[in-house]
Amino acid sequence: MWSAGKTGTRARPARRNRNPPEAPAGTHRQAGGNLRPLGRRGRQVTDLRRRREAAGITQRHFARTALMAPSLLNKIEAAQRLPTKELSALADEKFGTGDHFKRLWPLVIKYAYPKWFRPYVELEAAATRIRSFEVQSVPGLLQTADYARAILGTRRNNPDKVAEMVSARLERQNILKRQQPPELWVVLDENVLHRRAGGVDTMRRQLEHLKEVAESPNVVLQVLPYDVGVHAGNEGPFAALTLDEGPNVVYVDGFLQGQIIAETEHVSTAERVYDLLAADALSIGRSYDLIDRALKDLYA
Repeated sequence: MWSAGKTGTRARPARRNRNPPEAPAGTHRQAGGNLRPLGRRGRQVTDLRRRREAAGITQRHFARTALMAPSLLNKIEAAQRLPTKELSALADEKFGTGDHFKRLWPLVIKYAYPKWFRPYVELEAAATRIRSFEVQSVPGLLQTADYARAILGTRRNNPDKVAEMVSARLERQNILKRQQPPELWVVLDENVLHRRAGGVDTMRRQLEHLKEVAESPNVVLQVLPYDVGVHAGNEGPFAALTLDEGPNVVYVDGFLQGQIIAETEHVSTAERVYDLLAADALSIGRSYDLIDRALKDLYA
């Protein structure tokens, strides 16, 4: 592009604007000048910084109010860490934004899940019945915060990342607190009651929590005792979801990532396996008693 020079003189190149144009709304500019759309996570954290600055609050001051290091708040505002539920509520309070950030938080925290797991979370939230079989640990929907922290920390992940995953797991459990929650049917291998996660106190609280949820009208909790021997679920844990709309699905755990299966034949097989496991498991009352005995053993 060229600009006109004086008459009789050679035209000179126009001075280039060294500053690239502002990125359009809903995008951010990557290194090299490329634009990438912002997801819900990016929009909220960008909004967090914008609203904080509009309120005339410095990053250091807000970090001190939130009882966190300024470096951590900087990472949250740069979409490198996820905000906590408490931080979202505090932002609304200090920035005068009503419940803006509190309403966004459940959407944003889903980014704590691995990408491959997010579709399952959406299906789980839409399910009318969930049938789960576990052999190593309590299913995520029934875990306490400390138990979840112990389970998710076994691979020595970054503590901040573990905290995000714990928050996301507890958020999933809110489907059981809805006015019309899904039916939750769970068969636990007896091994789950004795394999400790965290310290003794963590395991005590987890078993006490199992006893509490076992009394919920929408939860059926059974234990598959050791003396059953081999059983129909020897292939490993799974969850079968019954959906109002669309085909039922099965989620199967794997070493690196799980898999959602929707083929009718495989779903029917999983549902039959669950029925066989429930038939071999102790009754609801006897399962409760076995959980209670395991809890008393921890106090012995």
